[in-house]
Amino acid sequence: MLRSLYKDLVKWKYSTNRKPLILQGARQVGKTWLMREFGKTEFEHAVYLNFESSERLKALFSIDFDIKRIISIIEIEVGHKIDADKCLLIFDEIQEADKGLTALKYFYEQAPQYYIIAAGSLLGVSLQKNVSFPVGKVDFMRMYPMSFFEFLDNIGQNLLLEYLESENWSVIDAFNDKLVSFLRLYYFIGGMPEAIANYIEFQDLNEVRAIQEKILLGYENDFAKHAPTETVPRIKLVWNHLIGQLAKENRKFVYGQVKKGSRAKEFEAAIAWLVDAGLVLKVNIVDKPTIPLNAYTDFDVFKLFCLDVGLLNAKAQVSPKILLEKNNILTEFKGALTEQFVAQQLKIKHEIFYWSAQNATAEIDFMIQKKNEVFPIEVKAEENLKSKSLKVFFDKFQPKQAIRFSMNNYRVQDWMVNVPLYGVNNL
Repeated sequence: MLRSLYKDLVKWKYSTNRKPLILQGARQVGKTWLMREFGKTEFEHAVYLNFESSERLKALFSIDFDIKRIISIIEIEVGHKIDADKCLLIFDEIQEADKGLTALKYFYEQAPQYYIIAAGSLLGVSLQKNVSFPVGKVDFMRMYPMSFFEFLDNIGQNLLLEYLESENWSVIDAFNDKLVSFLRLYYFIGGMPEAIANYIEFQDLNEVRAIQEKILLGYENDFAKHAPTETVPRIKLVWNHLIGQLAKENRKFVYGQVKKGSRAKEFEAAIAWLVDAGLVLKVNIVDKPTIPLNAYTDFDVFKLFCLDVGLLNAKAQVSPKILLEKNNILTEFKGALTEQFVAQQLKIKHEIFYWSAQNATAEIDFMIQKKNEVFPIEVKAEENLKSKSLKVFFDKFQPKQAIRFSMNNYRVQDWMVNVPLYGVNNL
């Protein structure tokens, strides 16, 4: 599968200040494949070690951080010598190795000639357990499910994607219906690489749904396997109530909807675990839409989205017929799916927030900070172009540009630009 992050890995390889790289992301988003493909293509050799599947390897760093000793053991493990200049070392699920993260510091300080990529699907969870972390000694990249643009690239729509990326709207407008049909397809399939690969090969949406359900089951098994025992029931409650939270007209997370009479304190740890595992996207509200946005964040008020729109549809058991046809059955949930899609795409490149007026008379679905400007974003599921909240926000705060994503064609107004939903990755 073609992944846009590959180009960033190449830049990392040739960086003059290269450090061991940590690739973060939820399970099944394609980290292992990307690392191995990168090693196979860009190096003479690649050594792959999975610390989750080998008890022997888990103790690799536990005795000391003598790099010569560590490399010697790896060479015996893989059966050949390692040339630092020509080999990529891949440490998968490094959080499972005792002192594995700390070892990266010593590679950077004592043996920077080695090319190392470490990955961990539950790395964020591990860091909450007071694991020693090599601050300033590693580079970071985060991997998400495949974007809509990556989806188009992999299903053979390269030329259409080229015009989209160049924002050649005069050409793109002629293919609006085609792009909308691909967008609806992406809503169902989502961005999990295994689901997309299966669709490309077999064109069977029932097979895609079976894969999505298998991925969801794997995540739920992780709850019991990796989360603190006392937190597991609450993690399951939050996970299973994502759909209900998003189906509301106001998508602010409400604890009482998860469990009647519950309070934030009961579910804080559960939500933090899901966020750290990469399974949910948390979008906090800001009190004041001013640079820097994260300085005005209220962490107690937020929206929660699933990591992937296809998995959300699988959880909701939405049929492909309803999604692929212009169907009114979904009503409010159609708006939830559209917000989920936009949140998922924006999160790849941006930290995202939202805003609501104190009297709740206006709400901005998302906000991002880019080039020292705040951009308010409104999301419309179909072609309804009423944007009262966006106008209220614009008149009050006078941002440089307001953005509306909808099913309509690209159009610039004095105070706002309307961008088709299939162009969200350009932002």
